[in-house]
Amino acid sequence: MTFSYPEFLQLVGLYFYPFVRISAMFMIVPLFSYRSIPARFKLIFTVFVTLAVAPSLSLPPPVDPFTWKGILFISQQILIGLAMGLIFLVVFQAFVMAGHMIAMAMGLAFASMVDPGSGSQAPIVSQYFSIIVTLLFLALNGHLLVIQVVVDSFEYLPIGIEFLNRESLRLIFEFGSYIFLAGVLISLPAVTALLLVNIAFGVVTRAAPALNIFAVGFPITLLAGLVLLSLITPLMLPHLQELIGHALDTVSRLSLTGA
Repeated sequence: MTFSYPEFLQLVGLYFYPFVRISAMFMIVPLFSYRSIPARFKLIFTVFVTLAVAPSLSLPPPVDPFTWKGILFISQQILIGLAMGLIFLVVFQAFVMAGHMIAMAMGLAFASMVDPGSGSQAPIVSQYFSIIVTLLFLALNGHLLVIQVVVDSFEYLPIGIEFLNRESLRLIFEFGSYIFLAGVLISLPAVTALLLVNIAFGVVTRAAPALNIFAVGFPITLLAGLVLLSLITPLMLPHLQELIGHALDTVSRLSLTGA
């Protein structure tokens, strides 16, 4: 059985270009991009996913990857993979932002630890939210959903020289700003309740100036924050489902310049 050179390029591109897009997405999407996961495991997992999904895809155009047109093909896959990974990253970062706001309100902003995902310092409340969201994401089969999204993207974002159009870039930027809106909505009940607690201590300070409000107020504020966290935790699942639905809707609306 013989192959012509264009057929050989199509066969190589059938596995190479999906590998580039999948690896670019896994490089930034939460859970798959955690630094605690060995790089060798990430590479092997990406290869297995590519081998599983590539036979179901249509053959790409016969383009030599070492030409300028091939470089454009590779750049397109990297851009699309990073865009989809960024959208899912926003879902997790919204809860991290909510943890920052609650930590500042309850006086735990100074209590921070290294985030295993990004490697940066984050408040302990943000770490708590990140762990809960990760477990809920796995319970909802979110890891399988991410793989399904990148596989389906080859249908409406085919391999070629076209890049994401202006409308798609606008959708990504708008969804990125959704971090702050979602973070405020998630943390609003706890922040509002803690604000009322601080206002009450302000009234007490005016009524009894001799009272050491720092010695009394901090433990009570901390205790109130812990109680509020226990009440907010069951509400994280509906917020996560809403954010995932919004993310899937944003990904499905992405399109190329030539589409």
